[in-house]
Amino acid sequence: MTTLRVPRSRGAISGVLLILLGIWGGCIPFVGPYASFGYTPDRAWAVTSGRVWLEIAPAAVTVAGGLLLVLTRMRPVAIFGAVAAMLGGAWFAVGTVIAPLWAGAAPTQGSPLGGTVIRMFEQISFFPGLGVVIVALAAIAAGRLSVVSLRDTRRAGPGDEAGPIDSTDRDADQESAPHADATVTPA
Repeated sequence: MTTLRVPRSRGAISGVLLILLGIWGGCIPFVGPYASFGYTPDRAWAVTSGRVWLEIAPAAVTVAGGLLLVLTRMRPVAIFGAVAAMLGGAWFAVGTVIAPLWAGAAPTQGSPLGGTVIRMFEQISFFPGLGVVIVALAAIAAGRLSVVSLRDTRRAGPGDEAGPIDSTDRDADQESAPHADATVTPA
């Protein structure tokens, strides 16, 4: 059906950006301590429950959603990928607020390593800022995927509900479109 198929290019750029942001969110806690940019523990490649639940898990969901956007041609699967990336971004944004409410040993992100200005950049680039950018990109992708464009219906092949394009459809479109070589004379 025409409404279920979508060109891969529809979510490709958003998908690639989501993959890159997910990789950033998953890797920065491990490589940031090399440049004194991150959260405690200040050892690179140290795995803590906070890093797993607050950074690696949402990063994995974001990367998986971005991969679905890039690889699929089915509209429902691509929309599912965009929604998954939105959830990953939302967890980046609010996970540090919600995690302390868990009973027992709640995972924490640790303490920022830098001074006042660097702490601001650490907080924004690790959690809420990263999450907001991911949610915005995924929402844009979901919006683009939720609309069946005229081009999508024209690309439909035989057996699809719109049917193949014949020459009369093309001629009617060309007659209704303004011509680029037409000149307009002032009144």
